[in-house]
Amino acid sequence: MPENVVIIGSGPAGWSAAIYAARASLNPLVFEGTVKPEMIPLGQLAFTTEVENYPGFPFGNVRAFVESAVDKDRHWNLPPAPDHKRDGVHHYAVQGVELMELMKQQALNFDTRVMEEDIIDVDFDSSPMRVIPANGEPIETHTIIIATGARANYLGLDSEDAYKNKGVSACAVCDGALPLFHGKSLAVIGGGDSAVEEATYLANLQSASKVYLIHRRDQLRASKIMQERALNHPKIEMKWNREVEEVLGDGNLVTGLKLKSTVGEPTEELQVGGMFVAIGHTPNTSFLKGKLEMNEKGYIQWSKAFRTNTSQQGVFAAGDVADDYYRQAITSAGTGCMAALDVERFLAEHGH
Repeated sequence: MPENVVIIGSGPAGWSAAIYAARASLNPLVFEGTVKPEMIPLGQLAFTTEVENYPGFPFGNVRAFVESAVDKDRHWNLPPAPDHKRDGVHHYAVQGVELMELMKQQALNFDTRVMEEDIIDVDFDSSPMRVIPANGEPIETHTIIIATGARANYLGLDSEDAYKNKGVSACAVCDGALPLFHGKSLAVIGGGDSAVEEATYLANLQSASKVYLIHRRDQLRASKIMQERALNHPKIEMKWNREVEEVLGDGNLVTGLKLKSTVGEPTEELQVGGMFVAIGHTPNTSFLKGKLEMNEKGYIQWSKAFRTNTSQQGVFAAGDVADDYYRQAITSAGTGCMAALDVERFLAEHGH
């Protein structure tokens, strides 16, 4: 028999959709992916350390709770507990992997089924629809929730990769207030609205001493009002016509950047304790091959206001794959809930 709902993706949107669908007795099937960029198990939060802005997880003895809640056969996936202690016990905000393992566990507790497979193609024209895994037979389903997210674009430097989560980040709103960056000068890479917004956000944090906005050209691409906020901010210093050649560090944390000139000036070194890359995101939609309506950036578009419906009947989209503006764990989780409720109503309306 066809599935009621197949959920493609396993970030906050995917697991939230699974929790709601499972509690509605829809017996959801989640494809959580393998290790390819478009199907990363647990989503982009798997690359994040402490998550201070997800409600319900204040600093505390998080590890004890996580270990008590998550099945022991998945404890191997838990990262080391951050070295913040109170009375000899680790006290910290929940880490990305911990938060996602808790979401996954909550879905499993309601008998959600999970396959560690990538979906490489979909057939929306057949009835029921079909999803095609990389390995195995196609699976028929009445509805599909696409929650594959979007991945941050990085510079592609080996040194950048070596210091991810050690001072290199692609989300100032997510990570900028972490203790790791307190009292340090920081750098933002980019010249569009996102870069200027992130630089302004960091500069407004009392914990940041200074923010360098590094751009490879001599003028910003951001909107005029955003440019004015950055150029007039006392804590933001522009580094025009510069590109990051190397991320410098002591082996544990970022200590600076080596900048090369795009106009033939000498190379310089900048002392910073963090680098925030703001050069855009790529939605994970290539497996759809243009089968859904998308915007000019490749993000899936909702066909109804405040609903997760897509241009294809029975297909719904949740999380960052349909959000090029907020891109936060909590907004992804919210739309995952919405997608599951939309699926439940769709199935009822169509007699499934």
